[in-house]
Amino acid sequence: MPAPTTLLTGDPFVAGLLDMCRRKGVKLATAESCTGGMVGCWITEIPGSSDVFDRGFITYSNDAKQEMLGVQAKTLAAHGAVSEEVAAEMALGALAHSAADMAVSITGIAGPGGSDHKPEGRVCFGLAETTGGTTAVTTETVEFGARGRDQVRRAAARHALELIDAALSAR
Repeated sequence: MPAPTTLLTGDPFVAGLLDMCRRKGVKLATAESCTGGMVGCWITEIPGSSDVFDRGFITYSNDAKQEMLGVQAKTLAAHGAVSEEVAAEMALGALAHSAADMAVSITGIAGPGGSDHKPEGRVCFGLAETTGGTTAVTTETVEFGARGRDQVRRAAARHALELIDAALSAR
């Protein structure tokens, strides 16, 4: 398997993930901020991904998060864009605005920059899924550290795919 921060075109991990989606009848959507569509890009590098990948939302600005995914202004004001609360609303919004059964969201600080309160390399993830008519969402925050913008973005995209893999494996 490639190093956690790199994926190759047509990566076998992603191909296996899509095969698992097919076997389990799951369609995917993504809602990406700091990764700028990288997860969707890696998924669509695999031939035949269109039968599994419904759509991706690139919601880099707060306005885009609100307009495209329905993230509430009060959530952004109370917690900031880089928060598990916003990641949850992004993932749920991606489900609501797609034909997907599972959606992953990513919002973070790729760098450079950050603050003591929200350092560079902090990325929040959401995973929403509908099973048997019930929708559930889980969130987590990962501190990738100040390893540089490109490496944080790649690590975050890879982690999002690993979250999908874990959720599919648990089904």
